Amino acid sequence: MGLEVDKWICEVTGATRCRELGVLQSLWSGYGSILRYGLEGTDPSSVIVKHVSPPNAANHPRGWNTDISHERKLKSYQVESAWYQNYAGRCGSGSRVPECMAVERQGEEVALLLEDLDAAGYDQRRSRVSPSELSACLTWLAQFHANFLGSSAEGLWGCGTYWHLDTRPDELKRLATEDRGLWEAAGAIDAKLKQSPFQTLVHGDAKLANFCFSPDGASVAAVDFQYVGRGCGMKDVAYFIGSCLGDAECERQEHTLLNSYFDALRAAVAEKESGVDVDALEADWRKLYPVAWTDFHRFLKGWSPGHWKINDYSERLSREVLAQLEGEGS
Repeated sequence: MGLEVDKWICEVTGATRCRELGVLQSLWSGYGSILRYGLEGTDPSSVIVKHVSPPNAANHPRGWNTDISHERKLKSYQVESAWYQNYAGRCGSGSRVPECMAVERQGEEVALLLEDLDAAGYDQRRSRVSPSELSACLTWLAQFHANFLGSSAEGLWGCGTYWHLDTRPDELKRLATEDRGLWEAAGAIDAKLKQSPFQTLVHGDAKLANFCFSPDGASVAAVDFQYVGRGCGMKDVAYFIGSCLGDAECERQEHTLLNSYFDALRAAVAEKESGVDVDALEADWRKLYPVAWTDFHRFLKGWSPGHWKINDYSERLSREVLAQLEGEGS
């Protein structure tokens, strides 16, 4: 981009000098990189730059290179910028996120200057989690959802998550040949989640890879807010659990994990003294857990029919939700 990154970092942070320490990861479909920079003459001694630089020809790993996909990605980075500028400051220590020091935009390119969570004590990543680490992530989600109950989501996605029905017409079309019943019910599933009277902000991509752990695993911070927006909190919870566990464990631990989440949600709502009827909130969201799971299952079957997450547990929940919707319509 036209921005001189080194100069920009020094201007924002007050550093006398900075240097690139390495690329942490490439963004999805070649849309840029996340980099760490070392600083001299200031504290902190390192920062993260998320540099979005859309390619001329996207290289989607599953072949979804369309104008719709491109526009969705561009909007996602606009949303992430708005999130950090207007909402992230409302997250407390219970739903820790990186501080955003500055945002720079030039055309379709975006640069976010972010706190280095590794330096802040969240330097661990997990591909598998212990029960206590699962609980730490569910507690983060509960705190986050409690914090933003009733939010208008202005400047964010009107309906959060990267798999939302309105943003995935190509995948929905493909679903018609993969699972006709699920395809026919897609609109009703979406409506069911939207009709919950307890809307909040959802992270929108709350997979295990987007959580950073403290060395002891007792606390976490979260990153990647491209798909944050309004929605039922069960979308995050179902998606997160599915990112950690196989189908047998999802089935076996379902009630334990939901109890852990709702215990944390109750405590977080009570702490905020918002007047929310937490009994009604829990009753409503518990019923919507299988609906939220089925909503993601609907996307996955259209996006990647052979994906490992399409398992017996997901199929069973989907059948139960479809039967429930059919009964309500009769």
